[in-house]
Amino acid sequence: MTPGTQGHLAMFAFSALVAGSFSLGALVANDIDPAAFNALRFCIGAVIVGALAWQRGVMTRKSFEAPWRYIVLGGLFAIYFVLMFEGLKTARPISASAVFTLVPVMAAGFAWLVLRQKLTSRMALALSIGGLGALWVIFRGDLIALMRFDIGRGEAIFFVGCISHALYTPMVRRLNRGESAVTFTFGTMLAGAVLLLVYARAELAVIDWGSLRPLVWVTLIYVAVFASAITIILLQFATLRLPSAKVMAYTYLTPTWVIAWEIGLGNGVPGPMVLGGVMMTILALYLLLRDDDLPQKS
Repeated sequence: MTPGTQGHLAMFAFSALVAGSFSLGALVANDIDPAAFNALRFCIGAVIVGALAWQRGVMTRKSFEAPWRYIVLGGLFAIYFVLMFEGLKTARPISASAVFTLVPVMAAGFAWLVLRQKLTSRMALALSIGGLGALWVIFRGDLIALMRFDIGRGEAIFFVGCISHALYTPMVRRLNRGESAVTFTFGTMLAGAVLLLVYARAELAVIDWGSLRPLVWVTLIYVAVFASAITIILLQFATLRLPSAKVMAYTYLTPTWVIAWEIGLGNGVPGPMVLGGVMMTILALYLLLRDDDLPQKS
């Protein structure tokens, strides 16, 4: 199996796991402070990934040279996750996942700035189609709302978080010095945990942990293990094997996975207008994955 194929499989799994955090997160977003929730999430994720790195024997002193790199990456990912849950207080899961599909467009721009990766004409077309599909879902196929740019508060908050996520992707490649994906993920999770523990210390001190619904704990375990530790490993694994824009192309699958999650949770099927936008994002993914000639760097 080629490195490129491995990267594609990693991102397919990534998109499925990430989708669950939208549906579950929307159910508990108003139950607990987003920063406090994600501080715990990063702590659990850091313990899991750290144990894995230790078991594999890939954690060395050299891996933690220039620790500022992990602070940068952990900070970017912490911003994304906190704003995601803040946005899900009011945004619908499918709508929020559509905002997430704008990340490839932004990632392509950041990849040019950070790595000088260039877009082919096919990739530019695909990103445009995917962006239009995302906007179609966000505005629920309402052209009047689109013309007025009548975007919800939750979607706007999450969009800021997605900017942070888009910058994170090329920064992984820029800052990695040969560390394995597991080791680099541990450094990122640990840094993110420290930053959020400091930032959310007041909220963590006043939470009545015993009164939280069981669903909050279920969501915490899911996002800590599957939507944090595992997905960060998959993302960093794929980023070292695929161009940044192509890595993030798999976010176009997220609305489709979220629809499946919503159906599974008994929340119904979205209307045909929304499904039209989702189909545009799938078309964008197809075009991006057919383009195998994107140069890694100029």
